[in-house]
Amino acid sequence: MGYSYQSIGVVRSGADRATLVRRTYALVFASVCVTVLGTWFGLGQPEMMAAVIQHPWITMLCTFAPLFLAMRARTAFPQNVVLVGLFSFVMGLTMAPVIYMMERTNPGVTGNAAILTLSTFGVLTGYAFVSRRDFSAWGSFFTIGLWVLIATSLLNFFFQSQAAGLWISAGTVLVFSGLLIFDTWRLRNVYGPDDYVMAAVQIYLDLLNMFMAILNLMGGGRRN
Repeated sequence: MGYSYQSIGVVRSGADRATLVRRTYALVFASVCVTVLGTWFGLGQPEMMAAVIQHPWITMLCTFAPLFLAMRARTAFPQNVVLVGLFSFVMGLTMAPVIYMMERTNPGVTGNAAILTLSTFGVLTGYAFVSRRDFSAWGSFFTIGLWVLIATSLLNFFFQSQAAGLWISAGTVLVFSGLLIFDTWRLRNVYGPDDYVMAAVQIYLDLLNMFMAILNLMGGGRRN
């Protein structure tokens, strides 16, 4: 979620900006759909879910390797889109065990969390597009907040406090809401015409992290 991004090109007209926005949100929508497909596939594979839980570092490597390659080839169509799709599918696989455990204790919570996340996403995106404010300073502020969240999450990994986990989830919603506004502002004012992959990945990650945090809050932090 870096904030010192240098654009590949310059958007020179309203038509270019409209094309950039259309491509970005089309890729975000496609990535969400592929993630849902990956989650659905993972839920039907108990052995795979067990492997995801037992080998978190391997899972992390397999998840972010396609993303790293996509960023390396972010202007090389269609490789960039294919790699983002692969990343999104693997993200769905990694989410499957969490959703499985949440649904066991709170049936229907995933759908409710998805509705709330999409509603929040719509409101924040609309605000970022309509507002005339300069949100450039939000990047550094919420990036610091993100690093604080990462540090506290690592600490809670060892202490396993349910109350702390809920506070971290609430903080995650706040931080990624701010980053979503910031990334949407960058889509309007910073990104160039060929930066739709970078923009889509940023917005997708904001949306995904918000969803997982909201899901944890609505589930009461219970994953037994």
